[in-house]
Amino acid sequence: MSKKSLVWLAVLGIAFCFSAQAFQAQETPKARANDDTEKPLPAFRLDFALFEAEDGKRINTRHYSMNVVPGFGSSNEIKIGTRVPVETQKGEMQYIDVGTNIWARMVEKGDSIQLEVRADLSNFANPEQENRTTMPLLRQLHIAASTVAAIGKPVVVGVVDDPNSKRQFQLEVTVSKLK
Repeated sequence: MSKKSLVWLAVLGIAFCFSAQAFQAQETPKARANDDTEKPLPAFRLDFALFEAEDGKRINTRHYSMNVVPGFGSSNEIKIGTRVPVETQKGEMQYIDVGTNIWARMVEKGDSIQLEVRADLSNFANPEQENRTTMPLLRQLHIAASTVAAIGKPVVVGVVDDPNSKRQFQLEVTVSKLK
């Protein structure tokens, strides 16, 4: 082999080594990017408090909690109650839900937390109706709201007055970050 051929072969070998290193260097960030996608998603706990007041004095508080992973299309729900059979036509029964249903969706955008909440609460106007299959008289409370929350600080989602009494209901939520 001539000297000229050996020089060209050495130049090609060195060029090949450098191009292989450059190719490998380009692949490394992609591999690292894949590792980043596998980090755990942030999780939060939503603590709801439903305050019942009469003549400005709190007479009852109910607490509900759920864990949420924020994101588009991700929502959670708490449902507590009784399915009550009601006769809709002679001999035909249909079930209605009586109790508490809280639905929430959360989106984390930078430092702000956006919440969308729907709460439906119902009960029997007369407690003795609970075990009857005829048309019961129900009372219902519905709150649907969107708000911005700060971690660790309670925020009022909605307040409603009972039209048949001097009672008022207030739904409050506190967001906590889970570790």
